Amino acid sequence: AEQAACLVANIDSLVVDYVTRHKVGGLNFNFFIVKQLPILPPDSYSKKDTAFIAIRVLELTYTACDLQPWALDLGFDGEPFEFNPERRALIRAELDAWYARAYGLSREELRYILDPAAVEGSEYPSETFRVLKKNEEREFGEYRTQRLVLEAWDKLERGELH
Repeated sequence: AEQAACLVANIDSLVVDYVTRHKVGGLNFNFFIVKQLPILPPDSYSKKDTAFIAIRVLELTYTACDLQPWALDLGFDGEPFEFNPERRALIRAELDAWYARAYGLSREELRYILDPAAVEGSEYPSETFRVLKKNEEREFGEYRTQRLVLEAWDKLERGELH
């Protein structure tokens, strides 16, 4: 179950999303593209890594009683977690920062993935997550995902996230 949680988090990471956007040229997501995605193999996770990821995936996924078998497989026997959008955004940011580090990215490379114009200047002709950025700026007055992921990166660097 812990390996499955790592796979779920890996596939859902911003890094894999970024690579996928560059691999898919149109509307077809063919199997040969899936084979090219940078999914980390199970043996690349330490026990500490797996614990870090699994508890976060558990909280993101176990939000209804019908998922109790999944929670039990992950060693959790409590009630489902409240669906709290703010908390979920923080957890997702922590996972995205963890995966960026696992892929060996620098903070600057992560900033580029989140918003190339923030690194290359406002005249840069490309945007990675344009819709996400636009929606968050409208809803929160900022590109919240970028802030949260970079804050999580900094916390990981300082050893503040466990």
